[in-house]
Amino acid sequence: MAKALRKPATYDDLLKVPDHLVAELIDGELYATPRPAKPHSRAHSMLLGKLNGAFDWGDGGPGGWWIVTEPELHFGRDVVVPDIGGWRRERVPEYPDAGACDVAPDWICEVVSPSSGRHDRIRKMPVYARHAVAYAWLIDPVQKSLEVFRLSHGQWVTIATHAEDEVVRAEPFDAIELPLAALWLD
Repeated sequence: MAKALRKPATYDDLLKVPDHLVAELIDGELYATPRPAKPHSRAHSMLLGKLNGAFDWGDGGPGGWWIVTEPELHFGRDVVVPDIGGWRRERVPEYPDAGACDVAPDWICEVVSPSSGRHDRIRKMPVYARHAVAYAWLIDPVQKSLEVFRLSHGQWVTIATHAEDEVVRAEPFDAIELPLAALWLD
């Protein structure tokens, strides 16, 4: 579970958090969450491979994206780390410095877990909306689900919910099919 560690916190405080935790600053509070468990890691790595192959490498797919794992996003005083972030190359022609990037991605994906789900939904999703991230995916490997959100007038709108072994086309990557069963550990 993400826990506020101190208020108001600074980036120097964030740098002191041990490496076995993911540290973030939201609204002046420092949060630390544990590194992911096996179901989370499996969903993360399989999705990253599928999207990178089609959209970043352009390996037989449409291309046109920079897609990276755990970019550290600096939005003013907020520092958040989505599991995966993606930038359209037409908007961001040069690869962003994903180690400390201040350019909002066009899409983020959070792989939620029992320890991070509330934090991802309640604290991080509003930050992504404030900074005009156009799309967000929440993947839950325990529930075997994918929720797809689009930003509309500063609010998240659920545009699709998928589960189990569906094969889906999900915005903004609807140019390819995504077999959800590949994301889950049995």
